[in-house]
Amino acid sequence: MSQRELLGIEPLELRFPFELKKQISCSLQLSNKTDEYVAFKVKTTSPKKYCVRPNSGIIPPRSTCDVIVIMQAQKEAPPDMQCKDKFLVQSVIVNDGATAKEVTAEMFAKESGNLVNEVKLRVLYVPPPQPPSPVPEESEEGSSPRPSVSDNGNWSAAELSSVPRGHAENEEKDPESKALISRLIEEKNSAIQQNNKLRQELDILRREVSKQSGGFSLIFVVIVALLGLLLGYLVKS
Repeated sequence: MSQRELLGIEPLELRFPFELKKQISCSLQLSNKTDEYVAFKVKTTSPKKYCVRPNSGIIPPRSTCDVIVIMQAQKEAPPDMQCKDKFLVQSVIVNDGATAKEVTAEMFAKESGNLVNEVKLRVLYVPPPQPPSPVPEESEEGSSPRPSVSDNGNWSAAELSSVPRGHAENEEKDPESKALISRLIEEKNSAIQQNNKLRQELDILRREVSKQSGGFSLIFVVIVALLGLLLGYLVKS
């Protein structure tokens, strides 16, 4: 009985999306095309590099078995991304009702007299899948287009000019904001008037003190100092 009649294998090439320092896996599907119980065993030329689960077992008639092949993380890539590793899938007919625990290496030896089918599998390294490029969202029908940023990362002049106008319209529609702004302006004007008044009074006091002989009296010095502190406080506020 030929290999194709005994066991089907998909795919016949193990393709690994190769990435450095990353564990990678791919899968095989073994299909029993016969009405017999078939034992299988998976071998590789680099047993330390790969892990096969399961690496042997029993496939009932007209059934399938999925095999996972895991490549350990690699520290460096091979030249030209060419891999020389090979896999071998062996299969042989066994007694009905056989279990995976009964599978032995002797079943696949040529000396056993069993008809052993063998299929060699290649290993290929392929580029890892690229993430999908973002798709720009289309503006909804009837809505104004969204402003975009120019290539140098700056907003265009037309887009910038539209922002202050919208902000001004919002302020006009908000009476609380207008009232707060008006109150702050009034308080500022009042503080300026008080500041000017204090400056005038301070100038008057200085002129009166300068007219007196014998220098400044202590009371005037204190008054001038207090007025200076008050004036500085009002200027800061």
